[in-house]
Amino acid sequence: MEIKNAVAGTLESGDIMVQIAPGEGLQVELQSSVSAQFGRQIKALIAETLTGLGIDNAYVKATDKGALDCTIRARVTAAAVRATGKDVWKD
Repeated sequence: MEIKNAVAGTLESGDIMVQIAPGEGLQVELQSSVSAQFGRQIKALIAETLTGLGIDNAYVKATDKGALDCTIRARVTAAAVRATGKDVWKD
């Protein structure tokens, strides 16, 4: 699946900014004030969401500001849709 650069989310409190770019394999870089406690879980959730959307070759940079899991999934999905042009909400 072809990937182009895309962004979703903000740097507001309670949100996460997800940037996706072409890459080899799935690489997730995370910047978060809670990465010591939840970093592995956040990275796994990002990777799981992308894999579920059929994306396995991308570089992802995520800047977390305390987002909940549902917000992380939504932002990753929105960035993936923008990066691939594939609308996951249509049948």
